[in-house]
Amino acid sequence: MTPKTSDILLNNIEEVTEQTSKTYYLNIEKNTISNFCDGIEAMKQTIYCILNTERFEHLIYSWNYGIELKHLIGENTTFVIPELERVIQEALLQDDRISEVNNFEFNVEKNSIIVKFTVITTVGEIQAEKVVSF
Repeated sequence: MTPKTSDILLNNIEEVTEQTSKTYYLNIEKNTISNFCDGIEAMKQTIYCILNTERFEHLIYSWNYGIELKHLIGENTTFVIPELERVIQEALLQDDRISEVNNFEFNVEKNSIIVKFTVITTVGEIQAEKVVSF
């Protein structure tokens, strides 16, 4: 006698629950870890960590985590600006809580580019910034 697969599938369906974003609070200015944060503050911290971790550099992280900036060193700004937009979007959209990255603004100074952009997340919109030296 063979089991009825439809009964097995129906009985084993589990509800998928979204995990909380509660995490330890990183105080970047004081270089300390304390208390907890959740919601929009946790997302700001996630964005900061993703954009400050070079992709493929640390074995502890998945190859989907971080940003690729090394290949921009020494390149011309006409190449760097559109490439920055692409790598920032690619890095941040790996997180399921982030649905869109848009409104890019670039400000070129001596040896760096200041990029300002908006990140659309499940908890709200976040204005973010990344400074890249080249």
